[in-house]
Amino acid sequence: MNSIESLNELFGADVKVRDGRVTVKNADAVATAAMDTLVRAAVFESGPEKEHARWLIWEIAQAVGVIPSSIHELYKARGRGACHGFTVPAINVRGMAYNTARSIFRTALAKKAGAFILEIARSEIAYTDQRPGEYVAVVLAAAIREGFRGPVFIQGDHFQVNAKKYAADPKPEVDAVKALAREAIAAGFFNIDIDTSTLVDISKSTLDEQQRLNCEVGADIFKTVRELEPDGITISIGGEIGEIGTQNSTAEELRAYVDGLIRRLPKGEVGLSKISVQSGTSHGGVVLPDGSIADVKLDFDTLERLSKVARDEYGLAGAVQHGASTLPETAFHNFPKCETAEIHLATNFQNMLFDHIPDSLRAEIYKWLDENAKDERKPKDSDEQFYYKTRKKALGPFKRKFWDLPEATRAALDAAYDQKFGFLFDQLAIGDTAPMVARFVKPIAIHRDDPTRAVSVAAAPDDAELSD
Repeated sequence: MNSIESLNELFGADVKVRDGRVTVKNADAVATAAMDTLVRAAVFESGPEKEHARWLIWEIAQAVGVIPSSIHELYKARGRGACHGFTVPAINVRGMAYNTARSIFRTALAKKAGAFILEIARSEIAYTDQRPGEYVAVVLAAAIREGFRGPVFIQGDHFQVNAKKYAADPKPEVDAVKALAREAIAAGFFNIDIDTSTLVDISKSTLDEQQRLNCEVGADIFKTVRELEPDGITISIGGEIGEIGTQNSTAEELRAYVDGLIRRLPKGEVGLSKISVQSGTSHGGVVLPDGSIADVKLDFDTLERLSKVARDEYGLAGAVQHGASTLPETAFHNFPKCETAEIHLATNFQNMLFDHIPDSLRAEIYKWLDENAKDERKPKDSDEQFYYKTRKKALGPFKRKFWDLPEATRAALDAAYDQKFGFLFDQLAIGDTAPMVARFVKPIAIHRDDPTRAVSVAAAPDDAELSD
């Protein structure tokens, strides 16, 4: 257990670990390079050392006031008109996660922002090799390292039912989403976006029939999420009415879905916080043969109209826009103007990462894709289109190399991310939202047992003392 003892001693006398409890005597000490060492153990160690590092990060976070929380109460406040005029960015942290998350929290502190989300989708968890326990540890470590305090909103994005797998055998596919929700909530994801919009069947003659499976399967997963809630926490749950990249959503579709979901939930059940709609975007943007991104005609009137219906008729925060990160910069100020509740931002930060890495690493990754993603190449794809669409699949296999980028590269990326997040936080009007978040969201500290304590005690001599 020497390696576990060394983790306990990273912060010296400023952090005490004794009898399965963590005491932080000097909060400034945890915002140091020792946290960098601890988070690397949480990601790259194995066995008891990895689990202990994650537990230690979690307990330090509880001790200093960095608390995974649900954004539900803020969104319900927006639904009743108690706050407005901002759009919450939900940022998918895929590659070089620790540095990226540090930039987000650094920007939040500079802007006094509290209304922002860090998220990861079901598909991203797989191809970035970031299970929920790792993701939570990295996010919390980044917040601690930057000196952030307050609620941290960690979200499961697109906890999605795969339509083809569902058609072949429904139960295993739905059970897989439930199992992921169970894993994520246990790790500290208290915001979950259930996406059964893949099951919408527009060939049906009525909207109720089109949305039927979306409602039925969504309600089934919804009830599981509610059953998994920790005491005192109401998980923020989002729903979705139209698959992103298809035709734009309508108010009638929204009503058909929300009404159908309500009918299928237990009477008095706490409902949705928000609803995702389609208004003209696609995930990752549409890449042209030369590698550039096609212009998008985003329907802000649809967003505004559906957000109003969601708030006025159902008390939700409003509509959610997916696939927004590759939009032109001139678009972002429109989201708060039309009272969009939330937008999801992912691919452009990944693009920035690939733009900054050394040419040698990029060439290595593209060579890997030529072999390992060749089945995804379409006959008409140019090299630029193929690599753009598939390079996200390399984030997991090359995770350590991204974490180990040269210092100069990391510094350049830090500066680029700081600028981009600062711009987005300004455009989305979330500066100075920390007091508003504090008004509506009351974080609840949750302490956990050290998963390695039983092993540590068993391995210690009878007269040995645990690290203090």
